[in-house]
Parts: sequence; structure tokens; C-alpha cells
Amino acid sequence: MSEKITIYDIAKKLNITAATVSRALNNNPKIKESTRELVIKTAASMNYKQNKLALALKSGRSNNIGVIVPRIDSNFFASVIRGIEEELHPHGYQVIICQTHESPKRENENLYTLIDAQVDGIMMSVTDVTDENDGAFHYVLEKNVPLIFFDRSKHIDGVSSVTINDFKGGYVATKHLINEGCRAIAHFSGDQSLEIFKNRFLGYKQALLDNGMTFKEEYVIHTKSSVDAGKEAIDVLLALETPPDALFSASDFAALGAIQELKERNISIPKEFCVAGFSNEPFTKFMELSITSVDQSPLEMGKMSARVFLEQVDKTETIKIEKKVVLAPELHIRKSSSRTNF
Repeated sequence: MSEKITIYDIAKKLNITAATVSRALNNNPKIKESTRELVIKTAASMNYKQNKLALALKSGRSNNIGVIVPRIDSNFFASVIRGIEEELHPHGYQVIICQTHESPKRENENLYTLIDAQVDGIMMSVTDVTDENDGAFHYVLEKNVPLIFFDRSKHIDGVSSVTINDFKGGYVATKHLINEGCRAIAHFSGDQSLEIFKNRFLGYKQALLDNGMTFKEEYVIHTKSSVDAGKEAIDVLLALETPPDALFSASDFAALGAIQELKERNISIPKEFCVAGFSNEPFTKFMELSITSVDQSPLEMGKMSARVFLEQVDKTETIKIEKKVVLAPELHIRKSSSRTNF
């Protein structure tokens, strides 16, 4: 292996000081333009690579941003990351992606690893709402590193967030089902320890009450966001003495599972049973029986998270602000719930 080229090698070749080389490479205004160009040209010809970590330690900025998500094999989180990158790349930032796989322990490890890597900011969707990792969150803030939550958030002083109005999303989806003539609407509620699922449930419940309908506990099934979970949950609902005639699912995947099971039972959708989901996953619009779903605007969520970060930093300092951005949900009405338009 060839030895790594240093600024001392460049300095020796040009017969100038290493300090001059360093200033030229870092665009110091005290260096003449002709000298800067000569140093850059020589560095390139010698295949010199700057030590990014050393630069970060010296300047206090690495131009790297940490993004923590439960998983990246999700269209929603992949789209959020795309939005973050599209907004930050023109400003010279690179993104480091970490996954928690819904593990608080891994989330904690990710936070400390990113701080050790000298990132300039962290954007994340939290694993759960327990206090287990609060120490790590406060450690990030103590290091004066901007922390922004997106989608799943926690209430921590000094932390900004970008979320969707999940309550309104649950409300409008349920109200749509009511408008289609459904009178016994069930709900797949997801993990109620997470605010996003709790608020979707509360929106569902309030829509029922506002429209003179009875809320029934037995119509609410706590499910994971998976096709199999949806199949199992709809079996439970259909076995009730008075089964529902519609479903609002907090997850598109669980909604898909319910639809598959309903079809197996030869239950006509939407004539006999209407279904609406949440997240507007790509498959919802491409199926022969397209699925009504609430769009979470993940690309815009990512872009907005990046903008909130950029508001907190400038060329010289980090500005401590706390901003709460709530995006409006959009209901996409499709064949699975519309008895009149298709």
C-alpha cells in the first residue's frame, strides 16, 4: 500500500510551510488566490485526501447529518430520507442513516455513535415513548447538536418536531366512511404507546361521536402494521355477534390483510364492507381494488425537517429554537371505500 499523502508532503514539494498548505485548502482569505490554486492543483495531482474527522474537530462542523429511523425498507421512511437529502445536499451536507429496528437499545447506541461521529444535527423517528432513552436525548442537546423529531415524536424541551395531524387524518377517514353509509365502523389501532397511533384512534372515535354513532370497544383491535396481523384482526371482528360493516385501519398493510381475508370470505368490497387505511403506501393505488388511504406526505416531511434544521444553524453558531410543524393530512378516496364514485 502506498503511504497516505499529508499536507507536509505537499508543503515539501512546493517549498512552502504546512500551515500555508492548510490555509489554502481551507480557503483562508489571507492566502493569495494564485497560491491557493497552486496548492489545490498539487494536492489533486498527489491524490491528497483531507481528513474529514480532523477538520470536523478543528472547525466544530462535519457537514454530516444523522438520520435515525425504525427501518429503511419502508416506503414512508425512505421517502422522508429522500426529502431530507434533497433539501440538505445543496447546502453541502451528507446524510448518515441508522436503523433502530424498533429497539430502544439500538436507538440509544445510534444516538451516542452519531455524536461521536461529530454530526452537525440529528433527525429521527423515535422507537417508543418510554423514558428509557431520555438521557441520550439530553446528552445530544448538551452537546449543542440540533435534534429534530419527525413522524413519531416525544415532548422534550428544546427539541423541534415535524409531524402530520394524525387526529385529523383519523377523523376525515372515518367521516368519509360514515358519508358512504357505513354505520358500524371498526378500527385497527396500532401501538397506543406511540402518539401517532393514539391520535389516529382519537380522531376515529371523535368522528363517530360527532356524527351520533356509538363507540364500541369491541370494534377496536390493536394490530401490528402487517398483512398477517390484518388478516387475524378481521377474523376477530367478523366473529362478533354484530360484526362491523367498515374498517379504518391505522396501517395500510393491516388494511391490505383485512381486504385479502374479506375477499376469501366472498364479502363484497365496498358494497358490503368498506376499508380505509393510513400512509398511502404505493401499492394502495396500483391494486385492482385500490385502497382508500390517508397520505402522510413523507417527502414534504423530510424536506420540512431539513428546513427546521437549517433554521437552527448558520456559518458560525447553532441557534437554540424549538419549532413544532404539523402537516395537514390528505385523504385519497379509492375503490375500497367509495360506493358512488367508482
